[in-house]
Amino acid sequence: MIGLASVGAIVGVLLVGLVVLIRKPADTRSVLRWSALAITVLVAAALTPFTVDDSGAAATYLLGVPVVTALLPVLAQRIGRPALVADLVAALVLTGWGLLLGLGIGGAFLPAVILLIASAAGTWAPRPSTTA
Repeated sequence: MIGLASVGAIVGVLLVGLVVLIRKPADTRSVLRWSALAITVLVAAALTPFTVDDSGAAATYLLGVPVVTALLPVLAQRIGRPALVADLVAALVLTGWGLLLGLGIGGAFLPAVILLIASAAGTWAPRPSTTA
């Protein structure tokens, strides 16, 4: 089950990357943040039965921390706070949590980190010129 969730997360990240490269949305960073949240929620949902069987009540925080962490950049963007900092902090926490739980369910959450880092990197990317 963990392997299936990990592969699904990797495929999701690759699909999001492909869509961003082909469609070039106006607010790419927002698309990346929402996609990271969606992938994290789907991975947590897929791993819930396994984690509850294995860890019982501890599944609440084992799966809750990555979901809340992926939610922070989306909330920061919505309330007008510096989303760059939220992207970097979320990527760092999600990476740490994934490595901490790496022998179990943690690796399935790591692909979403790529989207958060890409969102943060997009802040420094040069903006296309609007003049011809």
